[in-house]
Amino acid sequence: MAEEILEKLKQAILDYDVELSPILAKEALKEGLEPLVVMDALIAAVKIVGEKFGTGELFLPELVGAANALEAATSLVEEAILQSGMKRQTLGIVVIGTVAGDIHTIGKSMVTSLLTAEGFEVHDVGIDVSAEKFVQAVREYHPDILGLSALLSTTAPEAKVVIEKLKDEGLREKVKIMVGGGAMTAEFAELMGADGYEATAPGAVQLARGWIKA
Repeated sequence: MAEEILEKLKQAILDYDVELSPILAKEALKEGLEPLVVMDALIAAVKIVGEKFGTGELFLPELVGAANALEAATSLVEEAILQSGMKRQTLGIVVIGTVAGDIHTIGKSMVTSLLTAEGFEVHDVGIDVSAEKFVQAVREYHPDILGLSALLSTTAPEAKVVIEKLKDEGLREKVKIMVGGGAMTAEFAELMGADGYEATAPGAVQLARGWIKA
C-alpha cells in the first residue's frame, strides 16, 4: 500500500497534477511513511522531468507544471520533516524569490525545480518579495545561496536593495548571491554586487553546484 501511494505521488508530479499531489503527499504521511521517504519520491519524480527537459523531450510548460505540482506537495512534507526533527542530506540550501514589484514566477519555478532535482534544499519565498523578507529568510534558513529573480527592468534594481540590506545586517558574506531573469545581465550583476549571473535554469544549477564544490 505504501509503495503504491509513493508511485501515485510520483506520477502526479509527472502528470503535473497540482491538485492531486498534495492529497497523495498527505495520504502517504497518514500511512506512516517517513517524511524523508516521501520527499525522496517527490525529488525522484522532478528529477525525471528535469532530465527530460535537459534532453529536449519536455519543454517549458511541462517543467512549470511539474514545479507547481511539486510546490503544492512539498510544503506539507517539509512541515512534517520539521516536526519529526529529521534532516535530509542535501548538496546545500538555497533561498529563492522574485524581487519586490515583480510578480513573474516562471523562471524562478524552473530554477527551483531543477535545483531540487539536483539535490538542493530549496526554499521559495515567492514573488514580489521585499528586501526585509529576503533578509528574514536568510536568517531563518541559513542558505548557502540566495537566488534573486527579476524580469522587468523597472524591478531589477531591487536586487541591489536586497544586497545592500544584507550588508547592513551583517549577512552579506554568509551567502552567495545569484541573480537571473530577463532584466538581468552579467554586467548588471557585477555592478550590483552579486556573486554570479545565469541566463538559463540549467546554467543556474551548474553555477550553484560549482559554488558548493568550491
